[in-house]
This record gives sequence, C-alpha cells and structure tokens, in this order.
Amino acid sequence: MLHLKPTALALLLLSVAPLSAAAAETPLPDAIQAPGETVVLSTHAEGAQVYECKAAPDGKLAWVFREPIATLLLDGKTIGRHYAGPNWEDNDGSAVTGKVAASAPGAKPDDIPWLKLQVVSSHGTGILTGVTTVQRIHTEGGKIEGPCDKAGSFRSVAYSADYVFLRKG
Repeated sequence: MLHLKPTALALLLLSVAPLSAAAAETPLPDAIQAPGETVVLSTHAEGAQVYECKAAPDGKLAWVFREPIATLLLDGKTIGRHYAGPNWEDNDGSAVTGKVAASAPGAKPDDIPWLKLQVVSSHGTGILTGVTTVQRIHTEGGKIEGPCDKAGSFRSVAYSADYVFLRKG
C-alpha cells in the first residue's frame, strides 16, 4: 500500500486536477453545439460499433456500419441501452430515436466522430421524455481497420462515448 505524507498527497492531487479539469472543459465543436437547449441527462456508454462486409456499387467489398450496441452508465451503474435506430432507452421505459444532424471528427484517427442527433421519435414516460437532441462526445475507438474479404461477415469494434440528452428551453 502506498503511504504519502499529507503535503505529498496534496501536491499529487493538485498535479492531477488540471488534467481532469481540462478533459471536462473540452469545448464542443460548433457543428454539434445545441444553443438554447438544456441538459436532461449525461451518460457514459461502453459497447461496440458493428460493421458488415458488403459489396459497394463498384463491386468491391467494404465494411459498412450496421449498428451500435452499448450499455448506458451513470456513476458506474447500468441505466439503459443504446442500439440500432439509433435508439437510446432508459431503464424507466422512456426512449428516443435520433437521426444525425451534424458531426465532427473524433480526437484520434481510430475514434468514431462526435455527433449531434435530432430526436425524430420518442415513447414511454420518464427521464428521456421531451428530449429533442442527443450529442455523442468524447468518443474512443469504434472505427474499423483492415480489409473486408467475405460478404455477409460481421465485425464488432469496441468503443466508448458520452451521450448528452438535451431539451429545448
């Protein structure tokens, strides 16, 4: 077990604080901002982006995005799921479906893009009731690498992201 004197512990905590503060203050790209909207819920997601090998119009095989499969987490506890649609469903039964309105590149080349999604339908009553916009931010991973050589094959690529649910007003 590591034992630190109080002053050493304080210095260690102070040296780490700017790193976490900087991550929390990462500005949103203009394309995915949602002015005039307020945050209803912010969750972390862990899961996979699923791709399918398909023939392109030129006949060449290529990986095509099929669907996300992810668990929505809040304070380390599962509170819902994210799946094809794209859909987000809270454990309270409320759910929203979105469509991409804008995107911005991820931080690293293998990160899927940050997105702004407009809610096109919803059902149930609960925390997601009235949500009009979903932002996917702080993405890590999820992009597929390598060739596709067998039509109909699937590949899952691990990813994580934060999803922010907003409503007007």
